[in-house]
Amino acid sequence: MNEPSPFDAIREFEFDGTSYKMADLTVLEDKGLCELDQLPVSIRVLLESVLRNVDGETITAEDVRNAASWEPEVPNVELPFTPSRVVLQDLTGVPAVVDLAALRSAVDRKGTDPTIVEPDVPCDLVIDHSVQVDYFGSEDAYERNVELEYERNGERYRSLKWAQQAFDDFRVVPPGTGIVHQVNLEYLGRVVHARERKGKEWLLPDTLVGTDSHTPMIGGIGVVGWGVGGIEAEAAMLGQPITMKLPEVVGVRLTGELPEGATATDLVLHVTEQLREVGVVDRFVEFFGPGVSNLTVPDRATIANMAPEQGSTISMFPVDEATLEYLELTGRDEQHIGLVREYLDAQGLFGEQNPEYTEAVELDLSTITPSLAGPKRPQDRVPMGDMKTHFRGLVHGEFEDELDDIDEDAITRWISESSGSDDDRPDPDLPEPDVGDLTDRVEVNVNGEKTEIGHGSVVVSAITSCTNTSNPSVMLAAGLLARNAVECGLDVPAYVKTSLAPGSRVVTEYLEASGLLPYLEDLGYNVVGYGCTTCIGNAGPLPEPIERAIDAEDLWTTSVLSGNRNFEARIHPKIRANYLASPPLVVAYGLAGRMDIDLEHDPLGTDDDGNPVYLSDIWPDTDEIHAAVHDSVDSSMFKEKYAEVFEGDERWESLDAPTGDVYEWDDSSTYIREPPFFRDFPLEKPGVEDIDGARTLMLLGDTVTTDHISPAGPFSREQPAGEWLADHGVEPHEFNTYGARRGNHEVMMRGTFANVRIENEMLDDVEGGYTIHHPTGDQTTVFETSRRYRENDTPLVVFAGEELGTGSSRDWAAKGTDLLGVRATIAESYERIFRDNLVGMGVLPLQFVDGDSWESLGLDGSERVAIHGLDDGLDVNDELTVVTERADGSTVEFPVTAQVGTPAAVRYVENGGILHLVLRRLLTE
Repeated sequence: MNEPSPFDAIREFEFDGTSYKMADLTVLEDKGLCELDQLPVSIRVLLESVLRNVDGETITAEDVRNAASWEPEVPNVELPFTPSRVVLQDLTGVPAVVDLAALRSAVDRKGTDPTIVEPDVPCDLVIDHSVQVDYFGSEDAYERNVELEYERNGERYRSLKWAQQAFDDFRVVPPGTGIVHQVNLEYLGRVVHARERKGKEWLLPDTLVGTDSHTPMIGGIGVVGWGVGGIEAEAAMLGQPITMKLPEVVGVRLTGELPEGATATDLVLHVTEQLREVGVVDRFVEFFGPGVSNLTVPDRATIANMAPEQGSTISMFPVDEATLEYLELTGRDEQHIGLVREYLDAQGLFGEQNPEYTEAVELDLSTITPSLAGPKRPQDRVPMGDMKTHFRGLVHGEFEDELDDIDEDAITRWISESSGSDDDRPDPDLPEPDVGDLTDRVEVNVNGEKTEIGHGSVVVSAITSCTNTSNPSVMLAAGLLARNAVECGLDVPAYVKTSLAPGSRVVTEYLEASGLLPYLEDLGYNVVGYGCTTCIGNAGPLPEPIERAIDAEDLWTTSVLSGNRNFEARIHPKIRANYLASPPLVVAYGLAGRMDIDLEHDPLGTDDDGNPVYLSDIWPDTDEIHAAVHDSVDSSMFKEKYAEVFEGDERWESLDAPTGDVYEWDDSSTYIREPPFFRDFPLEKPGVEDIDGARTLMLLGDTVTTDHISPAGPFSREQPAGEWLADHGVEPHEFNTYGARRGNHEVMMRGTFANVRIENEMLDDVEGGYTIHHPTGDQTTVFETSRRYRENDTPLVVFAGEELGTGSSRDWAAKGTDLLGVRATIAESYERIFRDNLVGMGVLPLQFVDGDSWESLGLDGSERVAIHGLDDGLDVNDELTVVTERADGSTVEFPVTAQVGTPAAVRYVENGGILHLVLRRLLTE
C-alpha cells in the first residue's frame, strides 16, 4: 500500500472517530477511466486492489488503466492481483508448509538469513481434511475417529504447529473445528478489512485465494476469492502478485422463488448443469436480479461453493442487507458491520447492482425440482423421479455384453417408457423385464445381521461437505425428515454406512437445540467428525463382508452424499456410482437402501402396521423448515463456538512441535520429507529449449480429473506408494491416505497417475496406473516406467482429451507430473487451476488447435515426440510445432498453442517454476 497514487485516489475515510486511508474508486470515474456502475462488482474489487498497490515497479498506473478498461468485449490485458489474505486446508496446506520450510532450508544453505522467507499477507490454515470415517453409527464414533486422526497425523500436525510459531501472520485452526470454507464463511471472512500497514490504518475489501477449489464459497457474502494451487498460493503468501488476464464476467439473473419441496442443493445442481452448458471456464460469474432477495445467505453460499463444478473462477453475490444480517447472526462485531456498510457504500459496492456483463443468462427459481447428480460428475444432474430408470440404464449399459440371452428390446422399451415425463409415465406397477443376474441379491452378514445387497445398493449415505452443512435449512430439513421417518417406524438397512460430518460445531448446536439430532442418531447419522470426510475420499473402509461381496459379484454399489465431488474412485475405490444430493435426500436414500428407486412413486419402506411409507409422507414442508431455523439458530451459538477457535483441545495442546526458524528434517520420516525442488539450487534460470526424443507416459481420454492424476484416498500394498511405505517399515493398516501423505514426495510421485480407475488408452481393458515402457515393450506401473526413462534422461509427455485436470486444486497433480519427468502435456482443453499449477511447476501445458486430437491425428502413444519452437524462447500463448515419429520412420506434424497466458507465466516456465523465481529474487535482491 504505497502513496501517492498516480491518480490522487488515496484519500482519508472517517468512521466512528477513526481515520483510515482508502483507494477511492470514484476518483477513477471522475477522471474518465471508467463508469463504475457499468463494471461488474468483482471487476471493481480487482480494480481497487490494483489501484491500492501501485508502486511504480511491480504494479503501475498502466495496470490501473488496464483493469479499468473492462467492458463486455473484454480487452486482452493482464492485471496483477494482490489478495488481502490466503486460506489453506491441511491436505494442500501441509505441502505448502513443507515448501516454505524447504525454501528456508535452501536460503539457509546459501548463508542468508532464512527468515527472508516470510508470508507477506496473512494466512489461515484450517485442519479439516484428515479425519476419516472409521467408526460410525455409535455415540462414541466422533471420539474414536479423532483419536485415530491424531494417531495417524500427529507428525503432520506437529509440522503445522512449527509453522505457526516460525512464521508471522500464520494462524492454524486445529482439528475438530469445522470445514475450511464454513469456518471462512462463518468467522474468518470480514467482507472489509481494517488493517495496519506501514504505521497507517487502511480500509480494503476482503479478498483471498485458497488452496481448495471451493474457496469461492466466500462469494456468498460478496467476497472475491477463488481456488489456486498450493504453488500459486505460496507465491501469493510471499508477496508475488497473481498475474491474470482480465476476465470475462457472466451474469446470472435470478427470478422467482424456490417451490415447495425444492432445496438450495437442488438449485445448485441446476445452476451447475446450466453454467456447464453456457461455458464459464476462466470466467467470473455474478448473480443478480429480483430472485437474489429470495435466497438466504447460506443458500447463496451453497451456490457459490460449487463454482469449480460450474466451471467458473468465482460465483459471487452482492453485499446487501441480507449479508449484513448474516454477519450479525454469525457473531461479527456490530461496529465492524457498520464499517462494512459505510465503506462499501462509499465505493459503490453495496446493495443491488445491475452492471454490464459479457453474457447474461436467466434462471427462474420456481422451475427448480428435486435432483441428484452423478454417477461420476457433479454437472450430470438427474431428476429425482428419473433415478430408477437412470440407474437401471447405467447398469444395463455396463453389462450389456453379458445379456445375450435376455430380451434386450424389452429392456430398452422399458427404460424408454419409464423415463418419460410425469404426464406420460406408465403405471408404477409396469412389470420390469427379466434382467437375470442384474437384479439378483447377495446375502451378507454385517455385525451379526444377515442382509442382502446387489446392483444399486446404497452402501454409503453421508451428510458431509461444506456445500450443505453451512446451510441450516437443509440440515434441519434432514433432521425433520429423520424425525418423521423414525416416528413411522422406518430404519436404515444394516449394509448402509451412515455418517454426519458437520461443517462446524455450530451445526451440532442447532441440531441439538431443535431436538432433531437424536432422530438422526436413531437412524445411524451420528456425528463422526468436524471436517471434510466422505467428499474428499475419507469415507473410510466398508464392512469387510460388503467389500468381499462387491469384489466377488462385481457389484455396482452406490453412495449418496451431500457433497460437491463424486469423481471416479474418490468416495471409495470399490463404489462404482456416486450421487450428490441434499441432506434430506441423503437420508431418504439411506432409508431406501438403493438408488434404483423412484421416490416419487415407490415406497421407502413400511410402517409398524405394514403400510407403505412414501417420501411425500415424511418430507417436511417449507414453513416447518423455516420455523425450525428461526427457533433453533441464533448468534450466541457462533460467538461461543468461535471464541477460542485457534486454541484446540487437549490433544492439540499436547503435541510436541519443533521450534526455530529452520525446520529440522527427519530422513526417516514417512510423512514429512524435504522435497527435491530447491536442492542444489542454481541462481541462473534454466530457460527453455526444444524437446527432442520424448516418449509418451500416458495417453488419456476426456475429463481426466485431478483425482485421476493425484488421488487423495487410500491405496494398497501392491501400488508403488504402498511398496515404498512397506519397504520403510510401515504396515498397510498405517498407510493412511494419499492426501495425508502429501508432505512426502516419495509417496506422492508414486501416487501420480495411480488412481485405480484411470484408463491409459495405450492399454486395452486395463484400469489403474499402468503404462508401456516402449523401448522394451514392458507393461508396468507408471512410476516404474518413468523411473526407467529418467535413468536414461528421456523426457516425457502426456497426451489427453478435453478438460484435463478437472476437479480439486490439487498441486501434487502438477508436482507429481514434474517429478515423473513430464516436460509437457498436450490436451484438447484444460481446467484452469490444473493448467496454472503445471505452469507453476515449469511444465508446459500445450493445447491442440480446434479439431485436432491425438485420436484424430492417429497417434497411439508409441511414437517419439519432439516439440519445436522453444529454442528462441517462449512467448505468451506461443504457437509451437509437435513432430511425432513412428517406429517405421513416418511422421505426423501438428501445431499446438502454449497455454501460458501472461508474461509472468512465461517467467515461471523459464525459471522452472513460480517458487524457483521467488527464491532467485530473494537470493539476489
